[in-house]
Amino acid sequence: MHILIRLALLASLSLAQIGAWAAEIRVVTSGAFTEAYKQLIPIYEQATGHTVISSFGASIGNAPDSIPSRFARGEVFDLVILSEGGLEALVKAGQVQPGSRIDLARSKIGAAVRKGTPKPDISTVEALKKTLLDAKSVAYSASASGTYLSTELFPKLGVAERLKETGKRILSERVGAVVARGDAELGFQQVSELIYFKELDFIGTLPEEVQQTIFFSAGLVKDSKQAELATHLARFLASAAVAEIVRATGLEPAAVKR
Repeated sequence: MHILIRLALLASLSLAQIGAWAAEIRVVTSGAFTEAYKQLIPIYEQATGHTVISSFGASIGNAPDSIPSRFARGEVFDLVILSEGGLEALVKAGQVQPGSRIDLARSKIGAAVRKGTPKPDISTVEALKKTLLDAKSVAYSASASGTYLSTELFPKLGVAERLKETGKRILSERVGAVVARGDAELGFQQVSELIYFKELDFIGTLPEEVQQTIFFSAGLVKDSKQAELATHLARFLASAAVAEIVRATGLEPAAVKR
């Protein structure tokens, strides 16, 4: 399969891109797309001869390694991959080129508990509400999914006051790591960021009535020195050729129609 992907990738390169061997493309990506990214970048590098220099951080927030904080410090990138809301904020701030957005995948929010512990019910809105009220500690991301939970869903369900006592907003690490070491009983984050922890039992996604499905998208950083190659990389990550790899990481490929 990877051979076919590499052939399709080489066929899509322009003569100018083929001539630009050994170029470096600097990318920063947020958590939800990380697992797919880590599988796809080596394929891209091997097929093209280019080197991708990668950084990672949350889509939003003021954690030291968050994408907004990295831009505020003046870190230099060619391409950024993050939630659609985070990307729009960077466009408005003049840090990402308007009109350069390329959607890569859709992501849903799920929940997990430490392996071997009871699995609470989140299959319906009422069951989710009861689980949140009963949980002794609930971890959620400081990025896009956690912002939705804390500012919209918890108040909507009437559990915001309870979560002021039991909620844990997690900065600069994955929620799954916090739950895996026993620092929280229940954790919520993008599905693609939870399913890789062997120490966890994934218990499902939020009910559709209260689910937040968001795009994770790529955008070209303003004044990028590798604009053509960065755009080519983004199109590769969004292509139908890599859809099965993206899907296997817990995401819905944007190249596949709903």
